[in-house]
Amino acid sequence: MSAPGNPFTRRVLLRGTLGAAAVGALGGCGSRSRTPIPSGGVDLRIWTHDPGYVTTFTQAAADPSITGGSAFTFRPRTTSVAPGDLVTRVITQAVADGNTPDLAGLVIDQFPRVMGSAIAENLFVDLTDTVAPFGDDLLKLAPYAVEGRPYGLDSDNSITVLYYRQDVFAEHGVPEDVSTWEELAVHGERLARDKQVSLGMVSVGDNLAIVNGFTQMLLQRGGRVFDESGALVLDSPEAVEVLEFLARGVRTGFLLALPDPYGSACAAALKSGRLAATAMPNWYNAYGLQANVPDQKGRWRMRTLPRFAGGGHLATTLGGTAFTVVKDKPATQAALEFLRRVYLTREGQVLRYRAGGYLPTLRPLYRDPELLAVQDEYLGGQRVFDVYSVAAEDLPLFHQAAGMQVLTAVLGGPMLDALRGRTSARAAIQTGIAAYRQQVKR
Repeated sequence: MSAPGNPFTRRVLLRGTLGAAAVGALGGCGSRSRTPIPSGGVDLRIWTHDPGYVTTFTQAAADPSITGGSAFTFRPRTTSVAPGDLVTRVITQAVADGNTPDLAGLVIDQFPRVMGSAIAENLFVDLTDTVAPFGDDLLKLAPYAVEGRPYGLDSDNSITVLYYRQDVFAEHGVPEDVSTWEELAVHGERLARDKQVSLGMVSVGDNLAIVNGFTQMLLQRGGRVFDESGALVLDSPEAVEVLEFLARGVRTGFLLALPDPYGSACAAALKSGRLAATAMPNWYNAYGLQANVPDQKGRWRMRTLPRFAGGGHLATTLGGTAFTVVKDKPATQAALEFLRRVYLTREGQVLRYRAGGYLPTLRPLYRDPELLAVQDEYLGGQRVFDVYSVAAEDLPLFHQAAGMQVLTAVLGGPMLDALRGRTSARAAIQTGIAAYRQQVKR
């Protein structure tokens, strides 16, 4: 194969990935100049699904503490694209030699679509040299690495914490500092039986919601879905234990079975007090709690997760969006520099937290005095980085593989059967693994 930097090679490779029909449909896009822009004003085409990123990039471009000293004047030009459509549009436009973005925001569950057939390598800038100076201080690269090389920078560390109603815990004698999930389950089973109150939730809707909820807990327990080479390693005692724990929680009422963590059923459970605690990432504060129960301001608190008695991590993670730089475009160098300034500097990471609530991915910032002083009024004025700083020191790695979406599709149904008590946890996992291996042949 020719060098990845050869645009014709990339086009041929991507043509093979999508098929000739897609190329024909977009064949009129035509060739575009690839002469690099060396300096001056540059329009940066940014595709994203989230208006929070639009605000972040717009503010960053106008902030001299971030852009000062650059040879470029950055002009973000954003386009809203649904997460599932964004990857398809980037690839089809690249195949047609068309109008690709300079920066593309890929949601974490969509990134596996570019991990196979050398798509990431041929489409995006390899960020190995960009991130090298940060070493282990740069968190959450693993989900966006292909054969050990990172192709995206995550926007948010997405640290999962335990949100809980402090007033409910006090009223019913649930210790705020309960140390293990098993201990919390004892209290949760009592409250579910006596008061119809649950201390957590489990998604029983679509396959993605089901598998995401399981994976969040699996990572904390010390298990993995894939290893760093892309091999499936789900067949483990930790996976069985976690699914059994979730199924028992649903059966006893300790964990409330809901279609998803964001819909009307969850909102109703929060409003009625039926759901008094939940393990969710930092962004759930705004999108789940404040959006649905603003009148409960001051009643909620957050803490690090209880540990599993059998071991694992103090924290876990769920969700994310990585920005990638598209290769061999006039604005590629400017886009790479802009991403570095917004995502890999103290000033950029603090602005991202202030603009959109995105947690830093640079470890030293969890000790930054400005962030440690942040108080969350919804959470009763709590200093949230007192919690995040502890959790950030013990986050598990999450590795993905090209077959992640296949695994999600074949695993969701068996897991739902286990959560509903129709099969065992071990049988559900084995059924999903067998279906995955049959389709992926790995």
